[in-house]
Amino acid sequence: MAVEAGAGELSKVVVLLGAAVVAVPLFRRLGLGSVLGYLAAGLVIGPFGLGLFRDPQAILHTAELGVVMFLFIIGLEMRPSHLWDLRGEIFGLGSLQVLLCGLLLTGVGVAFGFSLAVSFISAMGFVLTSTAIVMQVLGERGDIATPRGQKIVSILLLEDLLIVPLLAIVAFIAPQGGQHETVSATARWLDVVTGIGAVAALVVAGIWLLNPLFRLLARAKAREVMTAAALLVVLGAALLMQWGGLSMAMGAFLAGVLLSESTFRHQLEADIEPFRGLLLGLFFLSVGMSLDLTVVARNAPLIVAGVLAMMIVKGLCIYGTARLARSSPAEALDRAVLMAQGGEFAFVLFSAALANGVIDPAVNANMTAIVVLSMALTPLAVIAHKRWAPRAGASAEGLETPHDQVGRALVIGFGRVGQIASQHMLALGAEITIIDNDPEMIRSAAEFGFKVYYGDGTRTDVLHAAGARHAQAILVCANGTTTVTQMVERIKAVCPHSKVLARAFDREHALALHKADVDYQVRETFESAMMLGRQATLALGATPEASDEIADEIRRRDAERFQLEVTGGLFAGRALLLNNQSAEPRQ
Repeated sequence: MAVEAGAGELSKVVVLLGAAVVAVPLFRRLGLGSVLGYLAAGLVIGPFGLGLFRDPQAILHTAELGVVMFLFIIGLEMRPSHLWDLRGEIFGLGSLQVLLCGLLLTGVGVAFGFSLAVSFISAMGFVLTSTAIVMQVLGERGDIATPRGQKIVSILLLEDLLIVPLLAIVAFIAPQGGQHETVSATARWLDVVTGIGAVAALVVAGIWLLNPLFRLLARAKAREVMTAAALLVVLGAALLMQWGGLSMAMGAFLAGVLLSESTFRHQLEADIEPFRGLLLGLFFLSVGMSLDLTVVARNAPLIVAGVLAMMIVKGLCIYGTARLARSSPAEALDRAVLMAQGGEFAFVLFSAALANGVIDPAVNANMTAIVVLSMALTPLAVIAHKRWAPRAGASAEGLETPHDQVGRALVIGFGRVGQIASQHMLALGAEITIIDNDPEMIRSAAEFGFKVYYGDGTRTDVLHAAGARHAQAILVCANGTTTVTQMVERIKAVCPHSKVLARAFDREHALALHKADVDYQVRETFESAMMLGRQATLALGATPEASDEIADEIRRRDAERFQLEVTGGLFAGRALLLNNQSAEPRQ
């Protein structure tokens, strides 16, 4: 018997949580990702699996709040100035992708024998990419804040906005006549005015009410009330947009943008995050439950052909659009794989079209199955792309290579160590040359006023071009123990007069650099650990003089052990380490 007729509401919660707890870790362990785990769990416990739930749509309506909260958190990271900077991607790149995909997918529908109206609604439903799936994958990869991630987020924002005019188009093309047509036109204009009024009300509240409200609650020092207020803002904004006939997710996103400059931004994000994670997982579970296996079995040829045709055509269209916008082939392919599916707003569009008589129940069932299957296939496509697609490095196009540089110092590698170390020489007023082989890092450094040349520090010709022969000091701050050691050996061979200073990753690497005749090396964690230990002794009541004496003694013993290891007395060094009772973990 179904859970609904059994132990009550608590049993439903237990089943949902149990399915997620079992499936998600298992799928992540298999390398299939959490989204596919949720979808599979939903299919198993849904009406076409074990039958523990009979009405997945009821859960889906509640679970959509997970998408709403996700967009609120994204909005908190999108300051108005940053959002303005993305206007080209939102309305330029996004519009181009939507128009091309809409035209081509409508053609697919016509080719399958459907009318123009049915083909258009089906196509536009598939154009609306799943914000939940794409944002989840971007979040897991840590790509949301990257340039390519920001382009995808911009396109998703435009597609979320698109649901409003699409619903108006559904009402416009609905089969009506005479008097009803006049009433419908009046109602459509009223809907537009209501939507604009809802947006205006939210903006006014966000600018003049929300920050004073949170300041008042912060003074009350009631953490649970702050959490309740955060939920109130998210759900209130979503409800206001729903009353205005707009997307709930867009309302939450707009509220997040309005609060992005607030001093309470990080607190709000921390309060919302647990609810967002749970509800987004519930959303994926409900999508899995919504897959009607009976419809799939009855119309298998049509649905399978529809899924493949829609995903392939949309993927090719996205790839072509990205290339037109001058994205690299690797970035264009990644975007095509990630966004070649329908989304949750397709269900809203299909339901409205069914209610207005634009599509019939059979088309609605088939298209819903196609969208759900495309959502389920996306995580698998992402995994396959990650595993088998060629790994293309970032393009070095447009980057300047060194040529006859004559700086007093040369810095190889401009990561976290190179950036800090170079500041000392710049403060001295010394002219330095910096090279790195990471194009993205070079472009990022240029935004902050640093001139970094593109070059490989292991190549002799690059070293000469970067002015290594004229440099008094050469700092090797690159990544990789083998790479750094090779650089030191190469530099000492071609520039014996230069002082070579290098960052060692651990004790064994420090020994390798010593053998390479480095002039100075420091283990990257040693000095920071020494400073941390000194502050700890001060916190325990030691005087500064006593703390310095302890630090000097530790450095002396470490130098003695290191010298013993350098001269081959490895076991003697270990014995001295034990005798001093100062066991040092491998750094």
